[in-house]
Amino acid sequence: MPRTVMITGASSGVGLAAAEQLAAQGDQVIVVGRNPRRLGAAMAQVRAAATGPEPDEFRADFDSLDEVRDLAAKVLAAYPSIDVLANNAGGMVGSYVRTADGFEATIQGNHLAPFLLTHLLRDALRGGRVVNTASQAHRGAQVNPDDFAGSAEGYSSWRAYGRGKAANVLFAAEAARRWPDITSVSFHPGVVRSNFGTGSATKLFYRFAPFLTSCEKAGALLSWLTTAEVTDGAYYVGHRVTAPHARAADPQLAARLWDASAAAVGV
Repeated sequence: MPRTVMITGASSGVGLAAAEQLAAQGDQVIVVGRNPRRLGAAMAQVRAAATGPEPDEFRADFDSLDEVRDLAAKVLAAYPSIDVLANNAGGMVGSYVRTADGFEATIQGNHLAPFLLTHLLRDALRGGRVVNTASQAHRGAQVNPDDFAGSAEGYSSWRAYGRGKAANVLFAAEAARRWPDITSVSFHPGVVRSNFGTGSATKLFYRFAPFLTSCEKAGALLSWLTTAEVTDGAYYVGHRVTAPHARAADPQLAARLWDASAAAVGV
Protein backbone atom coordinates (compact mmCIF):
# COMPACT_ATOMS: atom_id res chain seq x y z
CA MET A 1 0.00 0.00 0.00
CA PRO A 2 1.39 3.42 -0.90
CA ARG A 3 1.71 5.89 1.94
CA THR A 4 -0.26 9.13 1.87
CA VAL A 5 2.17 12.04 2.31
CA MET A 6 1.00 15.66 2.47
CA ILE A 7 3.62 18.38 1.92
CA THR A 8 2.89 22.06 2.43
CA GLY A 9 5.00 24.68 0.70
CA ALA A 10 5.60 22.16 -2.07
CA SER A 11 5.29 24.36 -5.14
CA SER A 12 9.02 25.11 -5.09
CA GLY A 13 12.27 24.49 -3.25
CA VAL A 14 12.68 21.78 -0.63
CA GLY A 15 9.00 20.83 -0.62
CA LEU A 16 8.86 20.35 -4.38
CA ALA A 17 12.06 18.28 -4.40
CA ALA A 18 10.69 16.03 -1.64
CA ALA A 19 7.34 15.71 -3.41
CA GLU A 20 9.07 14.55 -6.60
CA GLN A 21 11.24 12.07 -4.71
CA LEU A 22 8.37 10.58 -2.72
CA ALA A 23 6.13 10.37 -5.78
CA ALA A 24 8.95 8.55 -7.58
CA GLN A 25 9.01 6.05 -4.69
CA GLY A 26 5.33 5.31 -5.27
CA ASP A 27 3.77 7.32 -2.44
CA GLN A 28 0.44 9.09 -2.74
CA VAL A 29 1.68 12.67 -2.60
CA ILE A 30 -0.54 15.62 -1.72
CA VAL A 31 1.04 18.88 -2.81
CA VAL A 32 -0.02 22.12 -1.11
CA GLY A 33 0.98 25.54 -2.43
CA ARG A 34 -0.15 29.14 -2.37
CA ASN A 35 0.44 30.52 -5.86
CA PRO A 36 -1.76 28.88 -8.55
CA ARG A 37 0.78 29.34 -11.36
CA ARG A 38 3.70 27.93 -9.39
CA LEU A 39 1.51 25.14 -8.01
CA GLY A 40 0.49 24.13 -11.52
CA ALA A 41 4.10 24.07 -12.72
CA ALA A 42 5.14 22.04 -9.67
CA MET A 43 2.38 19.51 -10.22
CA ALA A 44 3.60 18.89 -13.77
CA GLN A 45 7.00 17.95 -12.35
CA VAL A 46 5.58 15.77 -9.57
CA ARG A 47 3.26 13.95 -11.98
CA ALA A 48 6.15 13.31 -14.35
CA ALA A 49 8.11 11.72 -11.50
CA ALA A 50 5.27 9.62 -10.07
CA THR A 51 5.40 5.84 -10.24
CA GLY A 52 2.35 5.19 -8.06
CA PRO A 53 -0.98 6.94 -7.45
CA GLU A 54 -1.81 10.18 -9.23
CA PRO A 55 -0.42 13.07 -7.16
CA ASP A 56 -3.02 15.47 -5.80
CA GLU A 57 -2.95 19.23 -5.23
CA PHE A 58 -4.60 21.76 -2.95
CA ARG A 59 -4.16 25.53 -2.81
CA ALA A 60 -4.10 27.52 0.43
CA ASP A 61 -2.58 30.78 1.65
CA PHE A 62 -1.40 30.47 5.25
CA ASP A 63 -1.89 34.21 5.74
CA SER A 64 -5.54 33.24 6.20
CA LEU A 65 -6.49 30.77 8.92
CA ASP A 66 -9.87 30.33 7.23
CA GLU A 67 -8.03 29.00 4.18
CA VAL A 68 -6.15 26.58 6.45
CA ARG A 69 -9.44 25.35 7.87
CA ASP A 70 -10.87 24.96 4.37
CA LEU A 71 -7.73 23.10 3.27
CA ALA A 72 -8.03 20.65 6.15
CA ALA A 73 -11.71 20.00 5.42
CA LYS A 74 -11.04 19.31 1.73
CA VAL A 75 -8.08 17.04 2.44
CA LEU A 76 -9.98 15.03 5.06
CA ALA A 77 -12.90 14.59 2.68
CA ALA A 78 -10.54 12.94 0.20
CA TYR A 79 -8.03 11.29 2.57
CA PRO A 80 -9.43 10.11 5.91
CA SER A 81 -6.02 8.65 6.80
CA ILE A 82 -2.69 10.46 6.34
CA ASP A 83 0.62 8.76 7.01
CA VAL A 84 2.86 11.84 6.94
CA LEU A 85 2.28 15.57 7.20
CA ALA A 86 5.31 17.64 6.23
CA ASN A 87 4.82 21.14 7.62
CA ASN A 88 7.24 22.72 5.18
CA ALA A 89 5.45 25.97 4.26
CA GLY A 90 6.90 29.16 5.68
CA GLY A 91 9.23 31.98 4.88
CA MET A 92 10.39 35.47 5.66
CA VAL A 93 8.35 38.68 5.46
CA GLY A 94 10.36 41.77 4.60
CA SER A 95 8.41 44.28 6.68
CA TYR A 96 5.86 44.18 9.47
CA VAL A 97 2.51 42.84 8.27
CA ARG A 98 -0.49 41.97 10.42
CA THR A 99 -2.80 39.39 8.89
CA ALA A 100 -6.59 39.59 8.79
CA ASP A 101 -6.51 37.15 11.72
CA GLY A 102 -4.66 39.74 13.78
CA PHE A 103 -1.23 38.11 13.96
CA GLU A 104 2.21 39.10 12.68
CA ALA A 105 2.51 37.41 9.29
CA THR A 106 5.79 35.56 9.91
CA ILE A 107 4.66 33.82 13.10
CA GLN A 108 1.32 32.99 11.49
CA GLY A 109 2.79 31.53 8.31
CA ASN A 110 5.60 29.63 9.99
CA HIS A 111 3.91 28.49 13.19
CA LEU A 112 0.25 29.27 13.84
CA ALA A 113 -1.05 28.07 10.46
CA PRO A 114 0.83 24.73 10.54
CA PHE A 115 -0.10 24.34 14.22
CA LEU A 116 -3.77 24.73 13.27
CA LEU A 117 -3.47 22.44 10.24
CA THR A 118 -1.82 19.69 12.28
CA HIS A 119 -4.55 19.88 14.91
CA LEU A 120 -7.29 19.69 12.30
CA LEU A 121 -5.65 16.63 10.74
CA ARG A 122 -4.75 15.09 14.08
CA ASP A 123 -7.19 12.16 13.99
CA ALA A 124 -6.21 11.27 10.41
CA LEU A 125 -2.54 11.23 11.48
CA ARG A 126 -2.89 8.64 14.25
CA GLY A 127 -0.07 6.13 13.86
CA GLY A 128 1.72 8.45 11.42
CA ARG A 129 4.22 11.25 11.73
CA VAL A 130 4.65 14.99 11.37
CA VAL A 131 7.88 16.47 10.00
CA ASN A 132 8.39 20.18 10.65
CA THR A 133 10.87 22.19 8.58
CA ALA A 134 12.72 24.38 11.09
CA SER A 135 16.11 26.07 10.79
CA GLN A 136 19.32 26.81 12.65
CA ALA A 137 18.00 30.38 12.50
CA HIS A 138 16.04 29.42 15.63
CA ARG A 139 19.21 29.79 17.72
CA GLY A 140 19.05 32.85 19.92
CA ALA A 141 15.45 33.62 18.99
CA GLN A 142 13.07 34.92 21.64
CA VAL A 143 9.64 33.27 21.47
CA ASN A 144 6.89 35.14 23.29
CA PRO A 145 3.71 33.03 23.62
CA ASP A 146 1.92 36.06 25.05
CA ASP A 147 2.27 38.14 21.88
CA PHE A 148 1.62 36.81 18.38
CA ALA A 149 0.70 40.25 17.05
CA GLY A 150 4.06 41.93 17.46
CA SER A 151 4.72 45.52 16.50
CA ALA A 152 6.06 47.46 13.55
CA GLU A 153 8.42 49.28 15.90
CA GLY A 154 11.83 47.63 15.76
CA TYR A 155 10.62 44.88 13.45
CA SER A 156 13.37 42.66 12.01
CA SER A 157 12.57 40.09 9.33
CA TRP A 158 15.41 37.83 10.52
CA ARG A 159 14.38 37.96 14.17
CA ALA A 160 10.76 37.25 13.21
CA TYR A 161 11.87 34.32 11.06
CA GLY A 162 14.02 32.97 13.89
CA ARG A 163 11.05 33.13 16.26
CA GLY A 164 8.94 31.18 13.80
CA LYS A 165 11.58 28.49 13.40
CA ALA A 166 12.09 28.24 17.17
CA ALA A 167 8.35 27.74 17.47
CA ASN A 168 8.62 24.83 14.99
CA VAL A 169 11.21 23.12 17.20
CA LEU A 170 9.15 23.70 20.35
CA PHE A 171 5.97 22.48 18.66
CA ALA A 172 7.57 19.22 17.49
CA ALA A 173 8.92 18.45 20.94
CA GLU A 174 5.65 19.25 22.70
CA ALA A 175 3.64 17.26 20.15
CA ALA A 176 5.76 14.21 21.01
CA ARG A 177 4.83 14.66 24.67
CA ARG A 178 1.11 15.29 24.10
CA TRP A 179 0.46 12.98 21.16
CA PRO A 180 2.24 9.66 21.80
CA ASP A 181 0.38 8.04 18.90
CA ILE A 182 2.00 10.41 16.37
CA THR A 183 5.74 10.70 15.76
CA SER A 184 6.84 14.32 15.52
CA VAL A 185 10.23 15.75 14.56
CA SER A 186 11.75 19.02 13.34
CA PHE A 187 14.82 19.53 11.18
CA HIS A 188 17.22 22.02 9.66
CA PRO A 189 17.35 21.47 5.87
CA GLY A 190 20.64 23.30 5.44
CA VAL A 191 21.21 26.72 3.93
CA VAL A 192 19.35 25.92 0.74
CA ARG A 193 19.82 27.41 -2.71
CA SER A 194 16.36 28.81 -3.37
CA ASN A 195 14.25 31.92 -3.78
CA PHE A 196 14.32 32.44 -0.01
CA GLY A 197 14.50 35.80 1.70
CA THR A 198 13.57 39.41 1.09
CA GLY A 199 15.55 42.14 -0.62
CA SER A 200 17.78 41.83 -3.66
CA ALA A 201 21.02 41.15 -1.73
CA THR A 202 19.52 38.29 0.30
CA LYS A 203 17.87 36.74 -2.74
CA LEU A 204 21.13 36.90 -4.73
CA PHE A 205 22.94 35.20 -1.85
CA TYR A 206 20.44 32.33 -1.67
CA ARG A 207 20.59 31.82 -5.42
CA PHE A 208 24.30 32.05 -6.15
CA ALA A 209 26.47 31.53 -3.05
CA PRO A 210 28.73 28.55 -3.89
CA PHE A 211 28.44 26.54 -0.65
CA LEU A 212 24.65 26.29 -0.41
CA THR A 213 22.72 23.03 -0.10
CA SER A 214 20.76 22.01 -3.19
CA CYS A 215 16.99 21.66 -3.02
CA GLU A 216 17.41 18.03 -4.06
CA LYS A 217 19.71 17.26 -1.11
CA ALA A 218 17.46 19.08 1.36
CA GLY A 219 14.42 17.36 -0.15
CA ALA A 220 16.14 14.00 0.27
CA LEU A 221 16.59 14.76 3.98
CA LEU A 222 12.90 15.58 4.30
CA SER A 223 12.04 12.38 2.42
CA TRP A 224 14.34 10.37 4.71
CA LEU A 225 12.66 11.79 7.80
CA THR A 226 9.29 10.54 6.56
CA THR A 227 10.49 6.93 6.64
CA ALA A 228 13.53 6.57 8.91
CA GLU A 229 13.64 5.30 12.48
CA VAL A 230 13.66 8.67 14.22
CA THR A 231 13.70 9.91 17.81
CA ASP A 232 10.26 11.25 18.66
CA GLY A 233 10.32 14.96 19.41
CA ALA A 234 13.91 15.42 18.26
CA TYR A 235 15.54 18.16 16.20
CA TYR A 236 17.65 16.90 13.30
CA VAL A 237 20.53 18.53 11.50
CA GLY A 238 21.37 16.26 8.61
CA HIS A 239 20.70 12.67 9.68
CA ARG A 240 21.66 13.26 13.30
CA VAL A 241 19.72 14.29 16.38
CA THR A 242 21.08 17.67 17.45
CA ALA A 243 20.45 19.69 20.59
CA PRO A 244 18.54 22.86 19.73
CA HIS A 245 19.23 26.14 21.46
CA ALA A 246 18.40 25.91 25.17
CA ARG A 247 15.33 28.15 24.83
CA ALA A 248 13.96 25.92 22.06
CA ALA A 249 14.48 22.89 24.32
CA ASP A 250 12.57 24.32 27.29
CA PRO A 251 9.52 22.11 27.99
CA GLN A 252 7.82 24.81 30.05
CA LEU A 253 8.11 27.30 27.18
CA ALA A 254 6.91 24.62 24.76
CA ALA A 255 3.82 23.96 26.90
CA ARG A 256 3.07 27.71 27.18
CA LEU A 257 3.49 28.13 23.43
CA TRP A 258 1.16 25.18 22.73
CA ASP A 259 -1.59 26.48 25.01
CA ALA A 260 -1.30 30.05 23.70
CA SER A 261 -1.30 28.85 20.08
CA ALA A 262 -4.35 26.67 20.68
CA ALA A 263 -6.20 29.65 22.15
CA ALA A 264 -5.09 31.90 19.30
CA VAL A 265 -6.31 29.62 16.50
CA GLY A 266 -9.32 28.22 18.31
CA VAL A 267 -8.52 24.53 18.78
